[in-house]
Amino acid sequence: MPRQTGYEPLFTLKPVAPDLWVADGSWIRFYGLPFPTRMTVIRLRDGGLWVHSPIADAEGLSDAVEGLGPVAHLVAPNWIHYAWLPDWQARFPLARAWGCPGVVERARSRGVRLELDGLLGDSAPAEWAEEIDQRLFDSRLHCEVLFCHMPSRSLILTDLVENFEPQHMPWWARPILKLGGVCYPKGGMPRDIALSARRRPEAMREILRWMRGHAPERILFAHGRWIASDAMTEITRIFGRWG
Repeated sequence: MPRQTGYEPLFTLKPVAPDLWVADGSWIRFYGLPFPTRMTVIRLRDGGLWVHSPIADAEGLSDAVEGLGPVAHLVAPNWIHYAWLPDWQARFPLARAWGCPGVVERARSRGVRLELDGLLGDSAPAEWAEEIDQRLFDSRLHCEVLFCHMPSRSLILTDLVENFEPQHMPWWARPILKLGGVCYPKGGMPRDIALSARRRPEAMREILRWMRGHAPERILFAHGRWIASDAMTEITRIFGRWG
C-alpha cells in the first residue's frame, strides 16, 4: 500500500468535467523532494483518449482508462515528466507518443530510452487542435507545453505552477516548498522558473494573453491542489506581473 498523499483514492479516475478526468498517483522523488503525481485524461470527440503526464499504472488504472475508450495519445508535457511513458507505450502500442522539446535527451541522460511519434510545439497538431489548444513555454531553464481543453475551459499545466498542501507533505519539506513559493493557498511558479522567465518578458506576456484568451474556469496541476473555480483570478495572481 503506497504512503498516502492526501489525494486518495489513488490510481482512480475522478471526473472533473464532461470528457475530462484526473487520476492521482503515489509519490515520485525529484532532487530528493517527494512529489505527489497526477495525470489528466481527455476523451476527444472521435472517442480516442488523450493522456497527459501518465502516472504509474497500478491498481488497474490502465484498464479503467481503456474502459473510457481507445488510448490514442500519450503526452510527456515537459522535459521531466516522462517516467512512466514507456510503460504506457508498452500497454497501448497503438497510441501515439508526444513529447516536449528536450524530453528525449533528458530521459537518455537518466538511462531511459524514450521514443516519440511527434514533438510538441507552440501550436496544436491536427489530431486535437479543434478541442485542445496549446502553447510552448521555454525559459531555457524549463520547457513545458501548456494546454487548454476548450470544451470544458480547463487549463492544464504541469510544473509551471505547483500548489502543494503543506499538511500532506513531510514536515522537513514544508520550509523548502514555502521558500520556493509553491504552497497552497498561494501556490505559484517555482522561484527558479519564475526567475528564468524574467529573461523573456515578452514571451511571458504572450503566454498570459493566451491563457486569458481562453478564459478558463479551472486549472489542473500535476502537483498539489488544483484550482476548481475562479481560475481567471488565480491567473492574475500568479502571472499578473507580466501584464
